[in-house]
Amino acid sequence: MLRKVREKFNQLLPFLLIVVFALSRIPGMLPQNFSAAYALAFCAGVYLSGGRAWWLPLLTLLVTDIGLNLYYWLALGWNVWELPVLKYQLFNYAAFLVIIWLGRRFKPQTSFLALLGGGVLGALLFYLITNTASWFFNPFGNPEYTKTFVGWLTALTKGTGGWPQTWEFFRNTLLSGGLFTGLFVAAVKLTSAESPQEKTAGVREPEVGVSDPEAEGKPEAEEAKA
Repeated sequence: MLRKVREKFNQLLPFLLIVVFALSRIPGMLPQNFSAAYALAFCAGVYLSGGRAWWLPLLTLLVTDIGLNLYYWLALGWNVWELPVLKYQLFNYAAFLVIIWLGRRFKPQTSFLALLGGGVLGALLFYLITNTASWFFNPFGNPEYTKTFVGWLTALTKGTGGWPQTWEFFRNTLLSGGLFTGLFVAAVKLTSAESPQEKTAGVREPEVGVSDPEAEGKPEAEEAKA
């Protein structure tokens, strides 16, 4: 029974990853930068095999990005189709590629704590890459993002006026990366753990009263030597 549940879960794993990935990007679903996307991109690298680990999360990212851009453009009036904005979004893809690549460095059998640390590291890398891109391209013309070291630190810590400070985004990024990685890895490990009965399944018990012929011959050989 448990084996069938595990097989079913493994079959549904790519679908579950993509559905949660897409739902987590719905505007207002989660707090700013509190997203399952970082953890799920990392877990896709760990658990999905071959090319699926790359194209499945990236295709989902592309489709949801198009939907989000249409929402921001039509509902909020943001001009999200300008070249600087699109260039900045490309760095999101670069960041997710790095996270998937990081996940590929791990194996599904890796310990829970190591995978949890990998998920948090992936979220940290995403934050550094995307905020550096926001500072460098400055698609919305934020005056605080001067092309200096101080401007870069401002982008990483304080951000721009009228928005929450970026250190709050940093906190949410790390928390969500750790939380969702932990939840997903725990679910996979719990469903892949073998029960004691399954571990011993197919293992034959030694037959009572039947001895090893070679073992029986050993005393005689020792006596012959004497």
